[in-house]
Amino acid sequence: MQSRRSCQTLIAVGSLFAALAVAAGAFGAHMLKSILDPPMLAVFETAARYQMYHALGMIAVGLAGQVFGCPQVARAGWCFAAGILLFCGSLYGVSLLGIRWLGAMTPIGGLAFITGWSLFGWYVWREKVVTRE
Repeated sequence: MQSRRSCQTLIAVGSLFAALAVAAGAFGAHMLKSILDPPMLAVFETAARYQMYHALGMIAVGLAGQVFGCPQVARAGWCFAAGILLFCGSLYGVSLLGIRWLGAMTPIGGLAFITGWSLFGWYVWREKVVTRE
């Protein structure tokens, strides 16, 4: 039951992150073009894009966890959430607030994304292989 709840939570949180990514993208396209210089606008747009990719990843992980009944796969989704907060959050902070030291958090968030995708692939592959035997 706990794994099902975790998967449902991932789908819900991923959906919220996706909605916020759409809002951030619209905000960037309509409000920030006249405020930010082009390099900082590009940083902001990168944050919104990666947020959407990984929000969709969280939803995929939640669905895969339900399909395979694999509670470990939720770890991948939580890595995506950590990556969104660290990677995207640091880029939003650098671009909007000019807090340059936040850029030091970006690689840690990127590592969380890489870890999440690696775990996701591993758990799904392992479940598929195990169920075939």
